[in-house]
Amino acid sequence: MPKLSEFDYLLPKDLIAQYPLENREEARLLVINRKSGQIIHSVFKDIRQFLKKNDLLVLNDTRVLHCRLIGKKITGGRVEILLTRRINGTTFSCLIQPSRTKVNENILFADGKIKGVISGRGQIRFKQSDADIIYDFGIVPLPPYIKREPENLDTVYYQTVYAKNAGALASPTAGLHFSQELLGDLRAGSVNFAYLTLHVGLGTFRPVKCEDITEHKMEPEYFLVPDAAIALLNQAKEVKARIIAVGTTALRALETYAAGRREGNTELFIYPGYKFKLVDCLLTNFHLPKTTLLMLVCAFGGRELMLKAYQEAVDNKYRFYSYGDAMLII
Repeated sequence: MPKLSEFDYLLPKDLIAQYPLENREEARLLVINRKSGQIIHSVFKDIRQFLKKNDLLVLNDTRVLHCRLIGKKITGGRVEILLTRRINGTTFSCLIQPSRTKVNENILFADGKIKGVISGRGQIRFKQSDADIIYDFGIVPLPPYIKREPENLDTVYYQTVYAKNAGALASPTAGLHFSQELLGDLRAGSVNFAYLTLHVGLGTFRPVKCEDITEHKMEPEYFLVPDAAIALLNQAKEVKARIIAVGTTALRALETYAAGRREGNTELFIYPGYKFKLVDCLLTNFHLPKTTLLMLVCAFGGRELMLKAYQEAVDNKYRFYSYGDAMLII
């Protein structure tokens, strides 16, 4: 069985991207051929040369919620709330800092215009009218490895240009490299696009704790593969076109669909030994050590080849993680 220690690598901290590039498509692109083992250094805006006519790129159109709230206790103490799920009309599950905040304690937001009540362990309640607009007062939930406060630019750059269905707590970062112009150029070049939704949860940042990775349990994430995407997937299979998942989230949704479900919560955990049913290629960013995302990439491209590619990226000073560079596995 695969062991946790097999999915580790060393990364200098200065390679963790803290800011996005001004031009999304100027990110670097590492292209890995699974059959030959060839590794090619390129630029994302030149991805067209690695695509074929009728290729189907499948993108995750989830939209990141501004779910991080900064509030104050009645006594003036600062409280940070991360809304993780809307339980019902007025109540949300959440992460609370500091954790010693008490049940029934009032928290003020938006300069006192909105009041929330800690209604239980990991829960906060608002009046209905405030609950409906609370995300308007939140800020971008940047990942913990971005060591700065969110800025105005993150409102734009931590969202894909095709983001549509609100519900994610983190961005599907492989798609961040596409500009509207690049999408248009690819469409003109006979590349097809399908859209599905998977709302990325906090589990995307959680490292696996058990050495026997098969003991790890994935957190459920909602997904939907709509009719339009299914039609395009069937069309691609008919003409034997490649199905290219843009991101690990799109891949997990596609593989869950291939197993017989088109909507619901997926807890699919992909690690080496998994037999892929639908996806032919994967576009992804570079992921943290010992995470389920890295394990998925190793399952898709082969552990030795992927870790070799990661080392090549480190040696060539690629930018890592959410605002970093990209990898195309073909």
